Amino acid sequence: MAASGRSALAGFVLLLLCVVAAHSASHSIYPRIRLSHKELWQLNRTWVFQGHAASFQPRTMLLDESHGRLFVGAKNAVFSLSLDRITAHPREVQWASTESQIENCLMKGREKPECANYMQVLQPYNQSHLLLCGTGAFNPLCALVRVGDTGQDRVFVLDEGSVSSGKGRCPYDPSSPSTSTLSKGELYIGLYTDYWENDGALCRLNNQTYTRTERDDRQQLNEPKWVGSVVVPDNDDPDDDKVYFFFTERELDPEGEQRAVYTRVGRVCANDQGGQRMLVNRWSSFLKTRLICSVSGPNGIDTHFDELEDVFVLQNKDEKNPEIFGLFSTTSAVFKGYAVCIYSMEDVRAAFNGPFAFRERPEHRWSLYEERIPYPRPGSCASKMTGGGFSSSKEFPDEVLRFVRSHPVMFKPVLPQHKRPVLLQTEPGHRKLTQIAVDRVQAQDGDYHVLYIGTDDSAVLKFITIYNTDTDTMEEVLLEELQLFKVPTPIQELIISPKRQQLYVGSEVGVAQLRLHQCDLYGSECADCCLARDPYCAWDGLTCSRFYPNGVYTKSRRFRRQDVRHGNAVQLCNGLQIDGEQWQRAEEKRAYGVEGNSTLLECVPRSLQAKVLWFVQRDGDRHEVRGDERVIRTPHGLLFLRLKSSDAGLYVCQTVEHGYVHTLLRVTVHVLSSERVDAAVSRNIHRAYHRLATQCQPSSSSTSLSSPSSPGPSVSPRAPPTGHNSRLWYKDFLQLIGYGDAQRVEEYCERVWCSDKKRKKAKRRYAVPEKRAKARGEESSNRSPRHTTDT
Repeated sequence: MAASGRSALAGFVLLLLCVVAAHSASHSIYPRIRLSHKELWQLNRTWVFQGHAASFQPRTMLLDESHGRLFVGAKNAVFSLSLDRITAHPREVQWASTESQIENCLMKGREKPECANYMQVLQPYNQSHLLLCGTGAFNPLCALVRVGDTGQDRVFVLDEGSVSSGKGRCPYDPSSPSTSTLSKGELYIGLYTDYWENDGALCRLNNQTYTRTERDDRQQLNEPKWVGSVVVPDNDDPDDDKVYFFFTERELDPEGEQRAVYTRVGRVCANDQGGQRMLVNRWSSFLKTRLICSVSGPNGIDTHFDELEDVFVLQNKDEKNPEIFGLFSTTSAVFKGYAVCIYSMEDVRAAFNGPFAFRERPEHRWSLYEERIPYPRPGSCASKMTGGGFSSSKEFPDEVLRFVRSHPVMFKPVLPQHKRPVLLQTEPGHRKLTQIAVDRVQAQDGDYHVLYIGTDDSAVLKFITIYNTDTDTMEEVLLEELQLFKVPTPIQELIISPKRQQLYVGSEVGVAQLRLHQCDLYGSECADCCLARDPYCAWDGLTCSRFYPNGVYTKSRRFRRQDVRHGNAVQLCNGLQIDGEQWQRAEEKRAYGVEGNSTLLECVPRSLQAKVLWFVQRDGDRHEVRGDERVIRTPHGLLFLRLKSSDAGLYVCQTVEHGYVHTLLRVTVHVLSSERVDAAVSRNIHRAYHRLATQCQPSSSSTSLSSPSSPGPSVSPRAPPTGHNSRLWYKDFLQLIGYGDAQRVEEYCERVWCSDKKRKKAKRRYAVPEKRAKARGEESSNRSPRHTTDT
């Protein structure tokens, strides 16, 4: 690379780091709650459907609320799953590639796994059928699947007579990006139409016509990567409906041959029939413009997130004005960052109704077109709103068609709301963000967007974003990090069912169903619920439970406590609990440590965003433990590398979150002198060996009892202790110095020194207490908060 190129790259990276550092200075990268796959399963919050395990490989999903089903297109099959519980009574339709199709695929140089039939297109064809298209071993096929009318949920069968070629309706390659939407019996799809993926096209298909973009026209499309699509009405006239496509494409850099990546939104008229003499079977309304998602930096230079990873269209009550959420990444090979930007349809329409752009040559910059624009306006639909009495695009003047073919790009880009991202992830580590879905939730202090973002390691991140109008700043709150699958795998699809309050997640290893909220998880106190800042949840006077808007469950309205914007538990909850009472409710423990040894006082708050403080109390004085080279504050608790006798005292673990102080734990530390412990060990360990030697007679070849791990002093058998002294003192001693599992020690000794007969007897003796202890331990773990004390 040339010196100037390296310098420019270094400058870009430095600028980006400065920008994101300024943005993220006040933001935590930690989720408030992190739950593993096992914990989600134990909490009964998630269910996973894996089909036939390795052969499942889901590719596309379709939510059908009317039938109460989730349809999943996978490898060689399509599945019908219940929206209430996806693992309950799944149905399956097999549609695998034939032997001859696989053989032809292999002859073309493809690998056998590629030659399966991967379902890539799954759309509602009508009320009783689905349109299903698969790659068909690199020979695409389409068919209809009968699902029955509403209520006939037991019907699920492939219509064999409907099988037809899928060329132009489905990609050849199962890894090829594509997007599709079906409206009024017509399929709108962005894909590569050829085997070698040279022809990226935007197409519409029905029983009579096939309309597409121009072939080999780099101005219209240049190496597109399709991401999403949606039909949006402009007004009450259905002839004015538009289809919007979201994609990225390559663009020649004006300074040379650098090929930049731009995110685009493209638009066509749903009723576009092409031209009569030119643009026959081609779009007469195709236009595109750039979507901007950037962060302003010093000297007025913006840092752009140009790679569109996913898009989510959030419908409003007004179907003409949905909100568009884009998940973007940087294109830099040096630095990887992610951003979420929101766009309004008003701004999108304004860009398409604004000035056109043009450039004289491909390597030149786009410039503002200031000459006369023909009538009707190029890119408009043949409708009553257009005027002029045009009933079809075939009636448009040739001048209009020539103009739209040579000027497909709009000059003004679409800028996001607030002119900045609502969410910025600049420290993802090796994690990639892959998918986004959004739910609109009504809380007591307003409406909030809850963002669910999938990662490449099986996690779903649950965010809320809060815009402060006074300071013109954006706050992002990471509520939960949820590990949905047992093995790390990229999340490929997210679908929300607001009606059922469920999230459906697709990946290579299966489909997961996740409840959007679990309010009781946050804790059993008012402060825990308010600090969570989850718009789904509120304190109802007794528990943290689902929040319902005004008019629903009005009986308990006066008890509700919720503050999503500020999380001010001090103001909302201090009247409900007295600090002294909270102090008394804090867990109390004792910890014993040996002088000179290391000891950990474990205290892990439920919230990973809370700040943990340690205090020590001696002789009525209370001091904060700040830590030094000998005493270290770790994420797991307070670690003493070398205990001193002066370390004894009462230690208090508290958390501070949004100004609210919560006492989690009080632990009294006792420090045992090393001399006394050594004397006790050497004096009493022989008593333990003696007891075992007396209880378990050694074999005839053995005349002494030694330590099983190394030679030791012999012990002469004596009569076993009786009465109170017969207690196994060493169990108490092991617990005293912090070894909590004395039961296992005794089992180990029995196994080493006892004969088989006495070992079996001892095993029966331990079996019942061990089961009882295990049951008590499981009950305790389910009840106790996430903090313990170990020594």
